[in-house]
Amino acid sequence: MAEDSGAEKTEQPTPKKLQDAAEKGQIARSKDLGTAFVLISSAAAMLMFGKMLAVGVLNVGQRMLRLDQKDMFETNSMFTAWSEVGKELIPPLAAIFGFILVAAFVGNCLLGGFNFSWQAAGPKASKMSPLKGFKRMFGLQALVELGKSILKVAVVVTVAYLLLKLFFMDIMALSLMSEPNNIESALYVLAWLFLGLCSSISIIALVDAPYQKWNHIKQLKMSLQEIKDEHKNSEGSPEIKARIRRTQMQMSMKRMMQEVPTADVIVTNPTHFAVALKYDQGKFRAPVVVAKGVDEVAMHIRKIGNEHKVPVIESPALARSIFYTTELDHPIPEQLFAAVAQVLAYVYQLKMYKKGKGSRPKTLAKELPIPADYRH
Repeated sequence: MAEDSGAEKTEQPTPKKLQDAAEKGQIARSKDLGTAFVLISSAAAMLMFGKMLAVGVLNVGQRMLRLDQKDMFETNSMFTAWSEVGKELIPPLAAIFGFILVAAFVGNCLLGGFNFSWQAAGPKASKMSPLKGFKRMFGLQALVELGKSILKVAVVVTVAYLLLKLFFMDIMALSLMSEPNNIESALYVLAWLFLGLCSSISIIALVDAPYQKWNHIKQLKMSLQEIKDEHKNSEGSPEIKARIRRTQMQMSMKRMMQEVPTADVIVTNPTHFAVALKYDQGKFRAPVVVAKGVDEVAMHIRKIGNEHKVPVIESPALARSIFYTTELDHPIPEQLFAAVAQVLAYVYQLKMYKKGKGSRPKTLAKELPIPADYRH
């Protein structure tokens, strides 16, 4: 909202806010964490497969330097040599690069998880704006990156000095060794030096990863008004929801009133409650409530019933019991069968009497057989 643009954003981002940001490619990422994983895995791969690679390099070198007169005049010698080179070097190199590839994927997904966004991949005019580019170059984020770069140089130089001092005698001893021990030892020392230097980057990553997480949450923080607006948009406007409920109630009421003329009897309180029952022996196993209501709705049910000559029977206890225990368009519970049966029998006898086909029925009992737990 425009009037809320200057509101203080003090609230944590909602799950929806985080999901929307992820769809736009805005997730917490630490380049230093990914770099540290790649470099450390490279050093670890060299330690695991370095000896295999060194032996392969040695065998290739020896093969290339052993040339006889036959090899010099054989046109297929070069192709044969390349085949041997592949057999010696492809397995260790494939293992090293595969190890690095897995580490690169894990390192970059460790913070923020795996995420791909077409919106982030698409071109943006803001990225080509000189003004915004100037702000990125001299903004707070640029200062933070500058500080990190200075810290990286300081840490790497310090660790490099300590490693050279630690392995100085081993490096000098390489000149006294003969092949193939000198090649294996050189790769071993190089791998440990590389691992030490790469481990120094992890110090930066341990600081950068929590900062990137904190900075990401900070950028997505919301004001109270934004949270209210999001809730309103996701759940729907209360006014619209109320209007929908009113429309649904009106449609349900209209349909219910259309069923009243088809009822066999209307049981009343006599003024506060009204329940319309319909019993079709061929269709229902028990009488069904086709309409019910209280106060004004009950009065409307009685009015429609009188207009269509539907018998209206006063039985306060039974009317309340059916109203509270039976939903609309549902059959009455078995516990009320006996009481409702007496009402329907009375209505049937009354109709026959009015047609002149029977005697006047006895007055309906005031106390119908309603279980105590069904009385309301």
